[in-house]
Amino acid sequence: MIERDISEKIKKSAAQVPVVTVIGPRQAGKTTLVKELFPAYTYVNLEDTATRNLAENDYIGFFNKYPEPMIIDEVQRVPELLSAIQVKVDEDRRTNGRFILTGSHQPKLREAIAQSLAGRTTIHTLYPLSIEEIKKAGKTKNLDESIIRGFMPELYLENVRDPDIYYRDYLDTYVEKDLRQMVAVKNLNAFMRFLTLLAGRVGQVVNLSGLSGEVGVTSTTLGEWLSVLEDSFIVFRLQPYFSNISKRIVKSPKVYFAEPGLVAYLLGIETERQASRDPLRGNLFENIVVVEAMKTRLNDNKEPNLFYMRTEKGVEIDLILKKEGKLFPYEIKSSMTPNNEFTRNMRSFCSSESNAEKMCVIYCGESYDSYQDCEYIHYTDVAENIR
Repeated sequence: MIERDISEKIKKSAAQVPVVTVIGPRQAGKTTLVKELFPAYTYVNLEDTATRNLAENDYIGFFNKYPEPMIIDEVQRVPELLSAIQVKVDEDRRTNGRFILTGSHQPKLREAIAQSLAGRTTIHTLYPLSIEEIKKAGKTKNLDESIIRGFMPELYLENVRDPDIYYRDYLDTYVEKDLRQMVAVKNLNAFMRFLTLLAGRVGQVVNLSGLSGEVGVTSTTLGEWLSVLEDSFIVFRLQPYFSNISKRIVKSPKVYFAEPGLVAYLLGIETERQASRDPLRGNLFENIVVVEAMKTRLNDNKEPNLFYMRTEKGVEIDLILKKEGKLFPYEIKSSMTPNNEFTRNMRSFCSSESNAEKMCVIYCGESYDSYQDCEYIHYTDVAENIR
């Protein structure tokens, strides 16, 4: 098992609060991690029909059968159980780490937690493997292989499925277990066409009205589908930063995938050679970098505070980290060679923002602490810089 950077934060939470909740995409490693961290705990999986029925219909019998401390997997399947957990926790507020919960639907779970477990739990978000975790394990891949393989933990084990087979099965699982629970999709083919079109627009502002004609459903429906994809950790939206640089700023978010390997699969990219020549290689690289920054912040149990900025006059900053009252601008390029043009927009940004810090380019070349007043870092070192 590859060691996860979030581990110490989860263990610390278990010593401080009665309930620890770990949410994130399916197959990101939540179950494996919590079972590894808490081996003596009773383990219960609510995907099991009989277990779920017991939890829904006889929670007293459920807790009698499965003693504390316990891990409850896929707890969003029985959100009513959280009220019972609240009662048990309130009976003894002195004991921490009694329940470890995992879930893969954030809205349903967060709503239930807000109603029942406010002040009683800490929520951690676990994404698939980070580049930093893979590097520490000595399993670093080159960029084009990373584009195809992605970062799902299973794909870094021995004797695993090929990435294309894995992601095909992953999509089947998502549609069967998550999508049908969250929304009634009457036209599954249209939904999958929408997902594929999103993959082709990764790292871009998505115009739902424009996609409506291509998919064959209304933009309102596409908005609902996009929310479902975000709620189930398939995609996430990078919000724009509203800067003083111009009043005419693009206010729509950009869309990225939580798992870049899924993007490659949806686009039909099957080989490293194909990945190296694909016209969307730069977008795929940007997705890898942005989600690596997201993982770094979440693994430290911090709000991501990540943004982008684009004005109607063409000034664009790929990534902005807001930290300790400062703004850190990043340009993301799949190039291996420094270039003065990479810093042009960041210089404009820094001259207009009094709290902007040192410019940084994330690329595929050698790292430089300072090259013409700008730091250049190799993309595998993103975590060290973002943290």
